[in-house]
Amino acid sequence: MGIKKDKKKARPPHETTMSLGDHLEELRGRLISAIIGLVIALVICLCFGKYIVAFIEKPYIDAMGEDAKLQSIAPAEGIISYMKIGLIAGVILASPWIFYQLWQFVAAGLYPHEKKYVYKSIPFSAGLFITGALFFILVIAPQTLKFFVLFNERFLGVKSNFTFANYISFIGMLTLIFGLAFQTPIAIFVLYKTGLVSITDFRKFRKYVIFGIIVVASAVIPGSDPFSLFALVVPMVLLYELGIMLSWLSERKNQSRDTTD
Repeated sequence: MGIKKDKKKARPPHETTMSLGDHLEELRGRLISAIIGLVIALVICLCFGKYIVAFIEKPYIDAMGEDAKLQSIAPAEGIISYMKIGLIAGVILASPWIFYQLWQFVAAGLYPHEKKYVYKSIPFSAGLFITGALFFILVIAPQTLKFFVLFNERFLGVKSNFTFANYISFIGMLTLIFGLAFQTPIAIFVLYKTGLVSITDFRKFRKYVIFGIIVVASAVIPGSDPFSLFALVVPMVLLYELGIMLSWLSERKNQSRDTTD
């Protein structure tokens, strides 16, 4: 057995915590940096807006057929929707930078031994956001649109002909929702590693969390169609369990290290 090394003493609270004024100043700086990054990403996305629109229209074409065309019924509808697309794409493109600023703000109020877990979560957080957004556009959106079109034709006898503005609002909102939903395991892991919530607590409140996920998903999904609801609730529950599993594996690893020492 090796000799157990002395752990570094924790720094006094007054050396590791920040005052309210410091937190507000830190928040202001991080918000400004995040907005600057978002503006740069927005400009880039607007320059390539034509290709982004074609990519976002793919689920619509898959559901309606190769000859399908979205329509604009108001003079300014096209340009407003184009700017909205640019903003959504800009958020996705700038997400690594935005999450970096977010987690840096969170880390500013933590102790040194807690900050390292926040720093490690930054790339995973951005990656999960992008994965969630692409998962919706490429996998969920085509099936959801097919459900709407089929329901309109079979049960209502109505021909589907979506407007450009309504389609962009639908796709854009759910893209961001899925991206944020995929942050669940990172949030759980950071809460555990910083000591705010234990694994036992996560397991204890599992049924309440699942109920909350269903309620929130029903509220944010337009029309609350069964397929989109199922497609959001199931991944969120699985991601919640993934967060618990990652925390448990980390705990086992720490216990094994302590036993070895």
